[in-house]
Amino acid sequence: MRRALITGIGGQDGSYLAEHLTELGIEVHGLVRRNSTPEHQESRLKNLSKTVSVYYADMNDVTGLERLLLKIQPDEIYNLAAQSHVRISFEIPHSTSQINAIGTLNLLELIKNNNLNTKFYQASSSEMFGTSVDLDGFQRETTPMHPVSPYGCAKLYSYHLTRNYRKAYSLFSSNGILFNHESPRRGSNFVTSKVIKTAVEIKLGRATQLILGNLESQRDWGHSYDYVRAMKLILDHNVPEDFVVATGTTRSVRDLVRLVFEYLHLNYEDFVKQDPIYFRPEELTYLRGDSSKIRESLGWMPTISFETMVEEMVKFWHDQLV
Repeated sequence: MRRALITGIGGQDGSYLAEHLTELGIEVHGLVRRNSTPEHQESRLKNLSKTVSVYYADMNDVTGLERLLLKIQPDEIYNLAAQSHVRISFEIPHSTSQINAIGTLNLLELIKNNNLNTKFYQASSSEMFGTSVDLDGFQRETTPMHPVSPYGCAKLYSYHLTRNYRKAYSLFSSNGILFNHESPRRGSNFVTSKVIKTAVEIKLGRATQLILGNLESQRDWGHSYDYVRAMKLILDHNVPEDFVVATGTTRSVRDLVRLVFEYLHLNYEDFVKQDPIYFRPEELTYLRGDSSKIRESLGWMPTISFETMVEEMVKFWHDQLV
């Protein structure tokens, strides 16, 4: 039986990936960072409590990571651990860099120094592209990268490290450059869940307004369920490479808000306000991914539409709040 190690297994992607790998008959181990409140560390994994082994770990505790790697001897590592909130990365840039960048370095060094026969997947991000867009309006594997946040900068460091260790030390290390992806398991402080949860609260009479930042920011949104399947395909490929994972369709935050409120038979203009506190110091206004490479090479395709994803999230939050 193959063994997989997922860092950040308690997150949205980690939980979906753990389910997917378990269904494939893979022995799954996961790392979570100890928090004062367990919230999603437990709730997202409760269905897997008997089949997944979970350990507390810190991405900058090298000795602890080494002990676990030598104990588990994973065939595959999916590095999903991160400080994953872009706006908050402006407030805690040092912590974001330590987790998102140096944490990746620690794993790659441990694989190299211990001669582990392990395939390594790095969760790279569309935020690495920043303001850079090709002339046809898409971002792809060859698009220059100019990140505009500490989060994006840290992810770009890890992206290049993964490529460097692949070339310098012949590690099977690949990047999945994932564009925005959501699900009912998304944390409530991310814009999609914030919009949907608050809209449901307004519908139920428990809130009176939704306060947001830039409504004109455009994103390429997919579903986490589809995107974790791309991760597995990337590591199953016969050679390590880098792949963009995206739907190829971009929508604005305003489009998202309008759709959610229409679904609930409400007029968003009656409830939505903007506050400068939710604007980033440097805005990233547009993301649209070209995933032709992974579609043609690995046969990946998204299966869940944006509208279905939103409907699923509305139902989730309604069930949570009633």
